Amino acid sequence: MHLSFAMTGTDCRRLVVALKAPIRSIVLGIAVVMVAGFAADAQEQLFDTKAKQALMVEDQTGTVLYSKMPETLIEPAALVKLMTMEVVFHELQAGKINLSTQYTVSEHAWRTGGAPSGGSTMFAKLKSAVSVGDLIQGVIVQSANDGCIILAEGIAGSEEKFAEMMNARAKELGLNSSTFVNSTGLPDPKQRVSLTDLVALARHIKRSYPEFYHTYAQDNFTWNNIFQRNRNPLLRLDIGADGMGTGYTEQSGYGIVGATEHGGRRYVVALSGLASDKERAEEAKRIFEWAYQAFEEIDIFAAGETIGEASVFGGTKSSVPLKATEKISLLVPVANRDRLKAHVVYKGPLVAPIKAGEEAGVLRIWIGDELVQETPVFTAEAVETGDLKKRSIDAMLELTTGWTRQLKF
Repeated sequence: MHLSFAMTGTDCRRLVVALKAPIRSIVLGIAVVMVAGFAADAQEQLFDTKAKQALMVEDQTGTVLYSKMPETLIEPAALVKLMTMEVVFHELQAGKINLSTQYTVSEHAWRTGGAPSGGSTMFAKLKSAVSVGDLIQGVIVQSANDGCIILAEGIAGSEEKFAEMMNARAKELGLNSSTFVNSTGLPDPKQRVSLTDLVALARHIKRSYPEFYHTYAQDNFTWNNIFQRNRNPLLRLDIGADGMGTGYTEQSGYGIVGATEHGGRRYVVALSGLASDKERAEEAKRIFEWAYQAFEEIDIFAAGETIGEASVFGGTKSSVPLKATEKISLLVPVANRDRLKAHVVYKGPLVAPIKAGEEAGVLRIWIGDELVQETPVFTAEAVETGDLKKRSIDAMLELTTGWTRQLKF
């Protein structure tokens, strides 16, 4: 079932006031509000990138600022290491390992990811012992393949078993498009990710592991007397970057997951399919600088404000108000604002008894044809089970006419 509303126009402040008003007055039925406005996609007019796939999200509001084929499955290369680190951080947070835990450098780790491999490495010595704290720095700062394998073998016994842990954690986090085969990102035809999953993963790591996240901004790390700078080019571009990683494969081209803070807001971007490391750095910087200037934040709903009402089956009331637990804000284009519309989507009717505070569905907000934000909505009050007469009337209504399935505001 959908509760939906649509507004267009050039004055966002007036738009928000207009947006809220009908929601308070309509419970069941259909109403449509339209104001003439621009029809073209604002994002396409304001920005484009050389990347084949791209996704940028403002972290606090969850607003999608730019999207270009983000669901396409790509070969992730070293961007896999974001998932590797998530598993390591999760093990640390659960107390199963600690930063002083030491793992031995196996021959497989040394040959596949170490000095003999010719790839990204922290130059860990064969059969030496390295602490988890040092391995984390090697993986994040130096993109060390040997560090990844040492951690995988130490935690799970083998890289294959560790990949199973990666996939299990990915499913727990809702990263349903991605499949992980190894801890390093070394080429494998079965290993694929989407930019949607990578951005969600990056946001999760920052929020869930603040005690470890600072390593992504670490400028350099020395191991085995070898000094190496952080491979993330954004850290040296004076744009507020503090993470997160880069990758390259011949098939997918040059990719990056970057995160910045600017003007009190946090931005996360994923790009893929770029032609060179130079182009990767330039395009990443360009999309961040565009976002800093092109959007402003508006408040859509206050915390606890009624957003809409859901129909109720078999209750003392025929509907229940829906609300969000936190303020709902949105970033909108400063220039050439497009249509703003929203839908409250839920499986309905809700069946009594209903408790206050139950998650009932999601509020989806669109700018033009682009879904830019999703926020859970909850029941604002309890609804008790109705008497036999009320339940019989509801049952007859459902059998004969069905319930209204789409409500437009």
